[in-house]
Amino acid sequence: MPHRIIFIHQNAPGQFKHLLAYCAANSQCEVVVIGEKQRLKANFPKALPNVQFHVYEITEISREQVPVELWTTTQSMRRGRAVALCLQNVRDSGFRPDVIYGHPGWGEMLHVKDIFPDARIVNYCEFYFNREGQDLSFDPEFQLEAVDSYRVRTDNMAQLVSLIDADASICPTHWQRSRYPTLLRDRMTVVHDGVDPTVVKPDPSATVRLSDGLVLDRSRPVITYVSRNLEPYRGFHVFMRALPEILRRLPTAHVLIVGGDEVSYGRKLAGGMTYRELMLTQLGAQIDAQRVHFLGRIPYAQYLRVLQVSRVHVYLTYPFVLSWSVLDAMATGAVVIGSDTAPVREVIDDQVNGLLVDFFSHAALAEKVCQASLKFDQFLELRERSAATIRDNFNLASCISRQLDVLFPSSDLLRQQLATA
Repeated sequence: MPHRIIFIHQNAPGQFKHLLAYCAANSQCEVVVIGEKQRLKANFPKALPNVQFHVYEITEISREQVPVELWTTTQSMRRGRAVALCLQNVRDSGFRPDVIYGHPGWGEMLHVKDIFPDARIVNYCEFYFNREGQDLSFDPEFQLEAVDSYRVRTDNMAQLVSLIDADASICPTHWQRSRYPTLLRDRMTVVHDGVDPTVVKPDPSATVRLSDGLVLDRSRPVITYVSRNLEPYRGFHVFMRALPEILRRLPTAHVLIVGGDEVSYGRKLAGGMTYRELMLTQLGAQIDAQRVHFLGRIPYAQYLRVLQVSRVHVYLTYPFVLSWSVLDAMATGAVVIGSDTAPVREVIDDQVNGLLVDFFSHAALAEKVCQASLKFDQFLELRERSAATIRDNFNLASCISRQLDVLFPSSDLLRQQLATA
């Protein structure tokens, strides 16, 4: 009998990218994916021809129609109902899943048990909101309004309902699991999404060609910073304030900055200004546009080359979800300098497989970046330990196998096929 699984993620494939691709290519699996129509990547369905895709839509409503502290909950309820209609269509087609695996953060998992009461329900637990010890009020420069502290409780409501109904959950890191209520943690297994060491690895021949024709490789100092969007949650403001000193002390260095101008987390600036515009306005001529290159959002292959030419990669984050980019940078052989915050400390041991710095100290960051760049060859053992950390603890094959253990605990057929792949 085939193993039938439904993946649910508004931004599919999201964190299911590797696992979904494995299941889609596995003859033992029948796969359905449900995502939001306007967010589903245009080329994604074409890449997985053996997968059934179902999309849902939710109409826009004005924020003024809903109390601010209930906005997230209201949207989650609307999204949950839209996914329920999708699931009904799947049921009417005759598909009966063994497992439904989805992200509960946006309400999509609210009604899965109502439509398929006999399926095994597994949640991908990315983040639980708390008033203390994480992102809320971490950065005194960008304080949230008082009402946001009340939203912490209500923003968790839909996720909590989904978790109570679930049979199991997967968390990508131990710190992220630790943020959930104690009574729910026993059903949570820590398994990362995984890093493919056959793809994400050092490449001495890698080059990056910039729009002005300049070609960069690791023979010269290249400093990198990557974030989905350039914003305070990922320490963009701290990194930018470190640049004048870095540029002064490293006169031949180039800085590659990857990320968009939207806001993924936190609050937008008033007047429509982006955080990139804010920092460039504040720093002015201290930022040499001939040496600091904003690449925007770029294709994955180009992103990988950026990391492969990097001597020093900077990763800063509030106490929040750990980014894939820090693991990719460690795997590709850069000296990784991370913020001394809890999510980063889980993967970087200071002076062992990377360097840690006070999140708020741009002066300390500049000093460590300059030292690592000037003494790059002396960090060979640290860089090797960094890459080994990813191979040993985040190897894609191992992570997929462990995810399958949670999804299909009574079957080893999928894992046997993985072992022989």
